[in-house]
Amino acid sequence: MDWHRATAVASGIAARWTTEGGPGGAILLFDADDIRAEACGGLASLELGVAFTAETATRYASISKHFLGALVLRLCDAGLLTLDDALGAHLPGLSPALAAVTLGRALDMTGGLPDVMETQWLLGVPLSAGLDRHALLRFACRLDALNYQPGSEISYSNTGYRLIEAALALQSQPVNAALHQHFFAPLALSIRLTEDETEPVPGLATGYWRNETGWRRGRYGLNFSASGGLAGSARDLVVWLQALLGGHPPAEGLLARLGARRHLTDGRPTGYGIGLARSLLQGEIAIGHGGSLPGYKNDFVLLPEHGAGVAVLSNREDTDAGGIALAVLAALTGARPTRPATDLLPNGLFVADEGPFWIEHDAGKLTFLGAVADLFAAEDGWAVSDSAHYPIRLRADGPTVNEKKFNDKVNDQIRRTIDGEIGHVARRFHPVAPDATLTAAWEGSWHCPAHDSHFAIARDGDVWHMVSGTGPLHASRKLLPLDSYRALTSRADGPWRQRACLRLDPDGDTIHLVSHRSRMLRFSRA
Repeated sequence: MDWHRATAVASGIAARWTTEGGPGGAILLFDADDIRAEACGGLASLELGVAFTAETATRYASISKHFLGALVLRLCDAGLLTLDDALGAHLPGLSPALAAVTLGRALDMTGGLPDVMETQWLLGVPLSAGLDRHALLRFACRLDALNYQPGSEISYSNTGYRLIEAALALQSQPVNAALHQHFFAPLALSIRLTEDETEPVPGLATGYWRNETGWRRGRYGLNFSASGGLAGSARDLVVWLQALLGGHPPAEGLLARLGARRHLTDGRPTGYGIGLARSLLQGEIAIGHGGSLPGYKNDFVLLPEHGAGVAVLSNREDTDAGGIALAVLAALTGARPTRPATDLLPNGLFVADEGPFWIEHDAGKLTFLGAVADLFAAEDGWAVSDSAHYPIRLRADGPTVNEKKFNDKVNDQIRRTIDGEIGHVARRFHPVAPDATLTAAWEGSWHCPAHDSHFAIARDGDVWHMVSGTGPLHASRKLLPLDSYRALTSRADGPWRQRACLRLDPDGDTIHLVSHRSRMLRFSRA
């Protein structure tokens, strides 16, 4: 355990933030009893020129999830809940599909719950739209299908956390007050659950993202919920994490339970627990969680066997908070850095034989149904992700990028495929044909009765477009064919980009609109 070496790595990163003169962040190294180092740099507010410190409040984003998980476990201990309870037993009004999902699967990302934000975005509702918790709950209650059978797969969704928060409110357990009572007040923490971005938070850093002309404020108009709405400082977060690491009140016994492996219905273990996930660090058991909102990137990683950890909070969209946390811990422990898998898979766009499933690979970055992950080299030519909620294990048939350099002629004659698992589900992908085009059956108007949503598909020569929205939100987006019955479309909202797949049923009467976190929207001919 080389605290000096780890501090030097953290300090170098923070110094670069300061030198640049833009937004920054805080990197704290700690054990169960002491904060061993603080490395802070950059600005919390570009407008006011305020420095980012360990006391600067920021939005924790999805780091919030394990706090709700801890509260649920305490309520289970009190006999008020069990993880095997169905959501519908505590929250009336849900569709039968969502109501049958258990609390445990809603928390461990295996419930197949469509993500509320992602589904609304697919329907054309921008992320900056001001929607309160009541409107979002009404929308969630209209979700009439799951992404997949509970327990058969794992993929990220905020919806389970939002629904459990709503259920607790009906049981006179409002999450903000309950978190304060059980955890924050005993540790004298200033962490709070905020409603949305309009609620004032003392000393809050502004979140920024950068476009071609400079820095811009991040915007997120939706209600935050307990899935990602907590705000507090890096020091507040570390005090809580120290209680978890040391098993001190009020967090005694929680770390092992929050980070314990969960299982799919076939018995296979996953790396995601109850709001905490296992991270990829050679030779170590590393547990933590990341968080992202427009302009905020955060992560923390704990090494329970060493009683040590690192927390990274940043108010700039381009921060690789998870990568920073693992680099600092690698310096602390002497662990060997994991090699990026830049050349193990062929680059390009690939599609599965059936369904809306597609991937794109570009030098170690893999996109599956629009969700992006960095890939790392594993044994026997496998490329893997380091994400417990987005597990990837893929290998290529055919030449690698390096082999292609020396054998272009052979490479052109081989039909390359990519095989393996994504989300613990077996997948096989083949290259998209360069001359792929859509069938004429796409043309026309399409309607989703469940959400009263409309779009049209039109052709202009050889180019196809998806036309949707009304008034100033009316837009025409070009479609990229994957084959005759599948196509991709793309939209952006601030720093975030959404790539969705449209799949036309062979009978030509239904289009499925699908992204990684939402796979249940169906449109019929209008």
